[in-house]
Amino acid sequence: MTEPDDILVGGEFAEFRAAYTPVVHPAGTAAVRRTVRRRRRRTAVVTATAVVLAVVVPVGANAALDRRPGPPPTPAQTVTPTPSESTSPPPSTPSPSAAASTRGVPDGRITRSQLLAARLDLVSWPDAPETCVSDDVRLRAGPQDDSVPTLLAGPEYVDLDGDGAAETVVLVACRYGEASGKQVLALDRDDDGRVITMGRVVGTRAGMGDITEFSVRDGGEIRAHVADVQPCCGTPEWAPQRQWRTYSWNGERFRQVDGPTRFGTDPRLTDLTMTARDDVAGPPDKKGIRKVTVTVTVVNRGPVSVRMLGFAGWYGYTVPTDSALDRCRNVRLDGDIACVLDTLSVGASRTYTFTFDHPVTADEPPTLRVIHVDSQQRYWNDLNREDNEVELTSVG
Repeated sequence: MTEPDDILVGGEFAEFRAAYTPVVHPAGTAAVRRTVRRRRRRTAVVTATAVVLAVVVPVGANAALDRRPGPPPTPAQTVTPTPSESTSPPPSTPSPSAAASTRGVPDGRITRSQLLAARLDLVSWPDAPETCVSDDVRLRAGPQDDSVPTLLAGPEYVDLDGDGAAETVVLVACRYGEASGKQVLALDRDDDGRVITMGRVVGTRAGMGDITEFSVRDGGEIRAHVADVQPCCGTPEWAPQRQWRTYSWNGERFRQVDGPTRFGTDPRLTDLTMTARDDVAGPPDKKGIRKVTVTVTVVNRGPVSVRMLGFAGWYGYTVPTDSALDRCRNVRLDGDIACVLDTLSVGASRTYTFTFDHPVTADEPPTLRVIHVDSQQRYWNDLNREDNEVELTSVG
């Protein structure tokens, strides 16, 4: 090779060094540590790629710079850098499987307006007549109407199945007569965006006559406020036993995970018994009215003390003087009137003598019933009603 050729090759290598020396750094252990620290917070895929590039690219570039002058490279061995030798890491992108998983989770948040506009297939109504339909239902809002499924509460949103997307929870009802069947339902969307029923969280049935409200909380739990009977058909609002029970999705259906599992005996009730003796009925007067006197004994068998004893059943008759009825405090209870008297603790008993007028023309003999009245003048059922009433059969 002639001297001019050596000068030409040397010039080309000088231009190569001038162009790449500012961006190429030694690939020693210190450089590797700096690179790892700088990129530690990136995803595992990007971090691995960055480390490989940080090590391989500088080493390759240094190898090229350390070449001593020699024969010029052939066209197939050009030293011009290629795009794969760039020191910039490739942009971070999610893996195809992760992206597909994210796209595959339906949005289960269904607004109230969307819910009322949708046609739904509900879970069948337990212990309700066939008039309460469950297929192709369009819920209504507002006051309940017979056999028309109604949205009572919700929607509320929570991730029930742990897929990262929230589902919708509602309380629905179907009225039949004075009572209503009720269900807490979980709703979702299918892959086509249609609203579907995920499952029934809890519904009214024998032994659970009412559901009044619900709430959701993190972790996919649903708390329902349930009652043993529904306050209708003569049952006052305050009479049912009420409990909070918690439910969650187990992958196939909803199961109870917390709270009481049954109601049992109402702890607010007691057992009163009443027996009658000395039924005395005088002769009828000119108007056909007989004066009746009866002595009764009441025992509280527990387990709850009675704030006030009440007596009812005879208020269709004229109440005369000279009996325990004289000191009654009259209280109206569920359309009836009770004579409220004393307290009665557990295990205690009291004896009363009542005198009243009874018409001879009455179709049935007079009756007397003892009841439990609390401090708010509310009437409570008895644990055993059969022994709370006496019929004065000797009076005719």
